[in-house]
Amino acid sequence: MKRQFHDDMTMDAIMREWPDTIRVILDHGLLCVGCPIASFHTVSDAAKEHDVEENQLVRELRRAMK
Repeated sequence: MKRQFHDDMTMDAIMREWPDTIRVILDHGLLCVGCPIASFHTVSDAAKEHDVEENQLVRELRRAMK
């Protein structure tokens, strides 16, 4: 059974649970794939770190999770 996305999920957990999100992450120029910090960063953290619009990123990640 798939987990449900929530704001406290780490980027690592998101990529593991929904592998299709990896393409979204890479398309936004995020370096989360293989990054040791991905186990600690939430979507909000990653968006701030890479100067990406968080709401748009979340929308695209949710789309890829379906």
